[in-house]
Amino acid sequence: MYSDKGHYSMKSLLRALTLGAVCTLLSVNVLAKPIAMDELSVMPLMNGQTLPELTLNNIDGKAVNLTELVSQKPTVFFFYRGGWCPFCNAQMGQLKAIEPKLIEMGFQLVGISPDTPAQLKASVRDNKLDYLLLSDANMAASQAFGLAYFTSAEVTQIYTQKMKLENPLWVTPLGEKRLVLPVPAVYLIDTNGLVHFQYINPNFKVRPAPELILTAAKLLNAH
Repeated sequence: MYSDKGHYSMKSLLRALTLGAVCTLLSVNVLAKPIAMDELSVMPLMNGQTLPELTLNNIDGKAVNLTELVSQKPTVFFFYRGGWCPFCNAQMGQLKAIEPKLIEMGFQLVGISPDTPAQLKASVRDNKLDYLLLSDANMAASQAFGLAYFTSAEVTQIYTQKMKLENPLWVTPLGEKRLVLPVPAVYLIDTNGLVHFQYINPNFKVRPAPELILTAAKLLNAH
């Protein structure tokens, strides 16, 4: 037997536990960062948040753990759509030009894209790059950083049929097959994995000026 008061307390406890479970599920869903339905709906990793635990492959197919990578020195990560994108190639050239200054300030430069290791190797060769490129072919990093989105049906058709892009298609919640790309982004992350600067622009034709990245690097070093 138990009193009404005890019964009320038990009901309150069950309600609290249920609410806690719902909150936990919501937290998991938020952390999962599902693929956004378009480029304007992404929920990117922000300043003050920490680098997700991720392992990607380099141009030789060897695993690179991002947490271990950034522990060596502060890092400039840039997410790009692929070596097939002229705007991305232009950005890679701009970053190549400022790489000596970044190295002088103690930074390392790392590019991440959906390209396969073989495609990354071609980008390194064609653009004469010295910095590290990592393959996010399964979009794990793009999703963890909250940058992945479904392209429209029209864009998917143009890229896959006219441009012959061979990236795998993903199925939307509505059952449609679409191309998934990352919104281009730049992150500056310290050796503890903390984000100090991020630049995300849904307009893939607009990339941050190299001077802005250098200024952000100087400010991080000033901490």
